[in-house]
Amino acid sequence: MPLPATPGAPSPDRPPSPLKWLYLDFNSYFASVEQQLQPHLRGRPVVVVPVMTDRTCAIAASYEAKAYGVKTGTPIWEARKLCPDIVCVLARHDTYVRFHERAIEEINRHIPVSAVCSIDEMAVSLMRNESEQGTAEAIARTIKAGLKANLGPWLRCSIGVAPNRYLAKVACDLEKPDGLTVLMPDEIEPRLCGELALDDLPGIGRNMKRRLNLRGIHTIADVMALDRRQMRVAWGNIWGERMWYLLRGYDLPELETQRRSIGHSHVMAPEMRPPARAIDVARRLVLKAAARMRRLNYTASRFSFSARTESGQRFHREVRCRQTRDSLVFLDMLLVIWRDFFAVDGVGGSRVRIKKISVVLYGLVPVGPAQPDLFDRDAGVLLGDTRGLRLSQAMDRLNHRFGRDTVLVGLMPSSGKQFSGTKIAFTRIPDMSEFRE
Repeated sequence: MPLPATPGAPSPDRPPSPLKWLYLDFNSYFASVEQQLQPHLRGRPVVVVPVMTDRTCAIAASYEAKAYGVKTGTPIWEARKLCPDIVCVLARHDTYVRFHERAIEEINRHIPVSAVCSIDEMAVSLMRNESEQGTAEAIARTIKAGLKANLGPWLRCSIGVAPNRYLAKVACDLEKPDGLTVLMPDEIEPRLCGELALDDLPGIGRNMKRRLNLRGIHTIADVMALDRRQMRVAWGNIWGERMWYLLRGYDLPELETQRRSIGHSHVMAPEMRPPARAIDVARRLVLKAAARMRRLNYTASRFSFSARTESGQRFHREVRCRQTRDSLVFLDMLLVIWRDFFAVDGVGGSRVRIKKISVVLYGLVPVGPAQPDLFDRDAGVLLGDTRGLRLSQAMDRLNHRFGRDTVLVGLMPSSGKQFSGTKIAFTRIPDMSEFRE
């Protein structure tokens, strides 16, 4: 039985694409921004941390720190053992977003940015007259020079050029920091097989590597030896067949993604871990997620809360409601869950210390004309015509105008405001307006 066609896939007999994509990856981005802004950090091993405590982990490490084995995710107590001279810098996410926007503006001066892939990665589609190797290299060098002149010499980046966006990203990893690598179609297989490990390929994480190893696939050469059917079976889904095409230089259209949730999480500073204080953090996360949902023009019908204690105990619960944008509805659900978990006689008890809290809004539906149930007395909630929603929207306007936490629901001690700045998580880049929510 023939395999279903991969969406957008060309015939395997069609030759691979010429150079079509330029991919830019800033090196040690958060730490590099700090070194650019703070000259005393230049040339020193630096880690960026979410809170100033040795119990947290590094969210970024400079190349000087990486030379000691310190990397993203390294516990700070361990980083201090590896490198006694390590310097911890508190993260400034709004600053990293501003530099990100300046970087895009600078790149656009030379060639239009086609896709923003993460806070420190951008992709550029090359036109036919830009796809010759010498021309593409010249564009890359011009971008590097512009970034150095207008953002600063410590904001270094690696640039990869290849027949498709996936391989251009892979090419960035072949030379770091400050590299420039062009992968011509006939160089793809020998360079990937000769210079990269299996889990250096984007999309092959720890679990996928284990799955492939169990099937006798241990190297990129093993992957390249598979046919399309074997690739799909090995991956267990259609992405395996897409990989077959991508690794051979075919330029496939990107798959469309749909927003499915809005959430925030926070690792607690030690003094915020007793439940009586952690509730302030939980309430603030709910208000922030709901404000962001309203700004993006969605409603939600499911609220999820999870927590992890210092001892490793985990709590999770999900509650459903009718579609709403009202912050008060989600706060009420949080308080019901909290009493069950962390009341004196609850599951967690008042003696637990809460290390991390996460809140997520699911069941997102874009706001638009809605037909209420004829027999639903509370159908106004679906349409958004509620007193709580009007109050929530008024709070949004005041906080955007006068600054974050100008107006909140109920009592919020100053300790509950200290953490509330927006964070950058993986590929999600906050709008600057989010730093006022």
